[in-house]
Amino acid sequence: MYQQETIRPYDIKADKARQVEMMFDNIAFTYDQLNHRMSWNIDRGWRKKAIEELAPYSPKTILDIATGTGDFAIQACQQLPEANITAVDISEGMMEVGRQKVKRQGLRERIIFERQDCTSLSYADNTFDAVIAAFGIRNFADLDKGLSEMYRVLRSRGQLCIIELTQPISFPMRQLFQIYSHTVLPLYGRLIAKDIEAYSYLIKTIEAFPQGERMMGILRQAGFHETRFRRLTFGICTLYFATK
Repeated sequence: MYQQETIRPYDIKADKARQVEMMFDNIAFTYDQLNHRMSWNIDRGWRKKAIEELAPYSPKTILDIATGTGDFAIQACQQLPEANITAVDISEGMMEVGRQKVKRQGLRERIIFERQDCTSLSYADNTFDAVIAAFGIRNFADLDKGLSEMYRVLRSRGQLCIIELTQPISFPMRQLFQIYSHTVLPLYGRLIAKDIEAYSYLIKTIEAFPQGERMMGILRQAGFHETRFRRLTFGICTLYFATK
């Protein structure tokens, strides 16, 4: 068990998956505003860089794991004009926001949303050319099981592309990130989302989630090869890439 798997959003008697679902349903309609504000809109660039890594492989069918409000799926559509995306999440509240965004952008023919437990997907083996995930896998109640499912539904030689928030490792960014994440981010959560517990939880999972070389080892343990990672924006975000 990894440390972030023991962290739960609320002090209630419910398993982590159910609490995560409740949390994202609670903050769904303010999530995009907060996400872009907290990252100064840099998160858009992170998604763009991730899809640029995927583009040379020209995937036609993509599974977007823990899609949230669909930003990564929309970015994939914009940069990969021949791709169709299945966007899945445990939170119907988040996906409903995503459906409205996709409708406004005229992408309903290329992006479909489905409620799925990402640690127990309903899809057959070897279904997708690529699997992508942005800022979601650290919320898994069982990371190994979730990665195993990603591996299972990928076709042979398919690509896995993950971006995840991480702690910077170098001075002074590590210290600045600590100050920012423990003062400004909870304030945003309180004022905008009205759910300070949710944003306290998200910060704790960033700090606890395995990153860098350790994450490479976890991906290889799940069966992936040709694993690599790249730290973005001084290590605030990390891009992971691997092949089945």
